Amino acid sequence: MAAKKLVDMGHRVVLHGRNEDRGKDALNQVPGAEKVLSADLSKMEEIKRLAKEVNESGHFDAIIHNAGINQGSGDLIFTVNTLAPYILTCLIRKPGRLIYLSSGSHLSGDSNLDKMHNGRISYSDSKMHKLILAKAVARKWPDVFSNAVDPGWVPTKMGGPGAPGSLQKGIETQVWLAVGEDAEVSGRYFHHKKEARYREEADKAGLQDQFIRNCEEITGVPFPVDE
Repeated sequence: MAAKKLVDMGHRVVLHGRNEDRGKDALNQVPGAEKVLSADLSKMEEIKRLAKEVNESGHFDAIIHNAGINQGSGDLIFTVNTLAPYILTCLIRKPGRLIYLSSGSHLSGDSNLDKMHNGRISYSDSKMHKLILAKAVARKWPDVFSNAVDPGWVPTKMGGPGAPGSLQKGIETQVWLAVGEDAEVSGRYFHHKKEARYREEADKAGLQDQFIRNCEEITGVPFPVDE
């Protein structure tokens, strides 16, 4: 829905799908998109390949990191929800804007980052990681607008048909942060285009730096530092 809205607004959009079939499905649903890139974000080599293909596609004004899973092993959740956006952030040329989809469930996530090394990561933990990453990028890259979003509990395949939230409101903040002229802010956490309550530990530079160090150690991908 976010991609459709951006296309309708006249923006050039590139999609991502987990594999070629899922990519074709996405492209069929957003016929105005330029193309789709395929990669399984549970596999580090495919994540790195995706970053290379994104760079070969040109320079992007905005990237929305919205891929995620809420079921599976701790290792799988950790790789898709935490490590994939970290690797892609590091390896893709810096866009003007970065949007990371977190969740209200990050409020119950564990800020003990030592867990990152043992694979016992929950969905809530991974959404706390997304918030920390967005905050770290905002601090380390002052020329990029980096923010985290809680889209709400909405009736998607992940959220389930009984979810009470609005799908429309769930996409509005992503679209606004990606292209809105009045959305040139950074290091914030939004829900329905308003700043929302979040775990304030995410603001601590020491926690952000530990998160980056852990991701570097686990993936072998260093975080680019501005000179």
